[in-house]
Parts: sequence; structure tokens; C-alpha cells
Amino acid sequence: MWRNPSHPDRPLHAIVQPPGPALFTAIRDALHGDGPAVLPLAPGHSPDAMIAALRPTHVDGVLQDGGAGVPPDVAVVIATSGSTGAPKGVMVSATALRASAAASLRRLEASKGERWLCCLPVSHVSGLQVLVRALMSDSEPIIHARFDPRAVLDSGADHVSLVPTQLHRLVELGADLSVFRTILLGGAAARPGLLERARDLGARVVTTYGMSETCGGCVYDGQPLYNVDLKIGDDGLIRISGPVLFSGYRFGGPAPLDDGWFVTSDLGELAGGRLRVLGRADDVINTGGEKVVATAVATVLAGHPAIADVAVIGVPDPEWGELVTAVVVPADPDTPPTLAELRAYSRDRLPVHAAPRGLRLVSGLPLLPNGKTDLVRLKAGT
Repeated sequence: MWRNPSHPDRPLHAIVQPPGPALFTAIRDALHGDGPAVLPLAPGHSPDAMIAALRPTHVDGVLQDGGAGVPPDVAVVIATSGSTGAPKGVMVSATALRASAAASLRRLEASKGERWLCCLPVSHVSGLQVLVRALMSDSEPIIHARFDPRAVLDSGADHVSLVPTQLHRLVELGADLSVFRTILLGGAAARPGLLERARDLGARVVTTYGMSETCGGCVYDGQPLYNVDLKIGDDGLIRISGPVLFSGYRFGGPAPLDDGWFVTSDLGELAGGRLRVLGRADDVINTGGEKVVATAVATVLAGHPAIADVAVIGVPDPEWGELVTAVVVPADPDTPPTLAELRAYSRDRLPVHAAPRGLRLVSGLPLLPNGKTDLVRLKAGT
């Protein structure tokens, strides 16, 4: 037991190792209150920077000088920098994690004993919640240290959580995806046609929206989970409330809430009771006095048949302020799309000011471990 009346803070143990039974046990004990809080970190993804910023009391069982505990209700600290920021720790309680997992299982009508496959990094909330759902299902999770499409298909799991890049690789195999009762899809927007192709192969795909601060996906197929509320503020930002919210940021005090609502960094709209995510507020490009949501432009361009993958960024420009620039992975490197072709394609699909004025061809988009595009590297041109 970690409890010590003379030291009310709970120890925080960083575990730097691939997902496996030891990490699963540590997370189980943290949720049950029988062990210290856990800071899961992925080897090979700058754990030293995260350790320096988040100051756990222990790293792989070794006591650390200058480490600090967490409030007693915190079970897990999720290290995140999103796609643009410096390392920070999102503190989540066992109560919030259980509420999220229970609401997920309820929406999916998942039964006790059904098995979950974890092939996402447990250092991110999407992978962590797979393990929590397994605990709530009274089943042992199937854990893959890395993503291998054939191994995933042969896993025997009932449910799996994926990012779009992983689902795309399964679809490219033309495999029977009805082997899974559910494929939860999150982490990034799916490119046009991916969901349709997956469903044609028998997949039951459920799209999710959420972040570390909401214990992962809390909106499934545009509709909030049980006990989760949504609204759009006058500023266009998505707001979320409910028992799935985090406790606060590491060294940042309690969760910064607006009258009980967590204000996300995402722009959205509610239509017919369903949430539509328009893109991140910090992805808005100011060009020639007009505002352009980069994600919305990328979604349109992704439908071009000559594009395999695409992101859109703003590039500083003395005339326009920022140039709307498409970073494109061509479907065929020998016949990449031209800027003129992309502008013509955009003409009937986007406002004039949102059409790209710059084009950068790349062999692949840099990705964060959670499957999202690494905007820092992209904007730096690396």
C-alpha cells in the first residue's frame, strides 16, 4: 500500500517500457488504490524530457532526486504535448477513468469477458483506456508491443482501438474486418473513403472524439457518451462536462474549468444533435485578412485522387501574412499533383481564400506516437 499519513501525496512511478503484463498490473493497482500513481512513458520517444518536466518520485522503481508526488485521488498522469506544445502532465483519477470506460462499454454494448486488443502506446490515453476497458470487462487484454496488421487480424480480440493510419493498413490488405465486434477509431480525422472501405469489409467502425483531459474518447459517432455533456461556446470552441474530466495539470493546480466545463482547443458545431469537429483553433491560418481552418482544407484536399495523405499549414508570407500551404504525400510519386490542379479542385469545394497557395511534396507526414500529425516538425520543414 502506498498510503502514508505523514506524506499525504501519492508517489508517482514512471514506467518506461513497452506495453506488457507489468505495466498492466501497475495500472490495475493504481486504479484499485493498492499501488502508486503511474506515469507510463514509451521508450524511444524522449522519455528523458518528460521525466525532467514531470518529476516522478520513481523511474522504473528507482527513487529520483527532486521527484514529487501527486494528490491522493490521482491514479495516472498522462504525458502530453498535444501537437504543438511543451511537455505537460494530465492528471486523471481512477473515478474518471472508470466512468469513461463504463460509458464506452455501455455505448458499445460490450459484454463481460469480451477481450480488448491494445496495439496503441499505453503512454497515450487511447492505449491506456483499452487496458481500463479490459479491467472493467473482467478480461485479460491482448497486448501488442507494436502494430502488425497480420497479428492484429489474428489476435482473436473482440474489440480494438486504432488510429486512421492503422485502419488504412488493414483495409489495404482487403481483410475480413468483421472479425472484430468493434473498431474504435480516433486520434485524427479519417481521410475520405476510409470508413466506407472498412465497412465494406465488414467493419463496425465507431469514430471517437476526446483528449487526455476527458480520459480519451467521450463522443462516439458525434454523440456524447452517458453522463457527458457538450456545447459550443460563442467563441466556437467545443466545451465538455461530466465525470470523465481530468483532475488538473501536473504542477498546474486543479483542472481549469469554466463553470464546470472544460474548454477544448477545437472548433466545432452541433447539427442534428451530433458534433462536427471543424479543427483546432490554433490551426487557423490568417491569410489576406481571412481566417482559414487548416483541418477543413486538408479534409477537402484528401479527396483528390492523386493524394495519399495531406496536411495543411500556414507559412509566413510578407504579402498574405500566411500562405495556405498543402503538404502532400502523392498517391503516385511519379505523377504528383500540381498546385494548379489543387486550386482547380478546390474551386467548387472551398472559399476562394481557402484554396492552397503553396504546395510541398513529401514522402510521408511526420506523426506523433498517438497517430496525429506532428505539426511542430511539419511547420519546421523536418
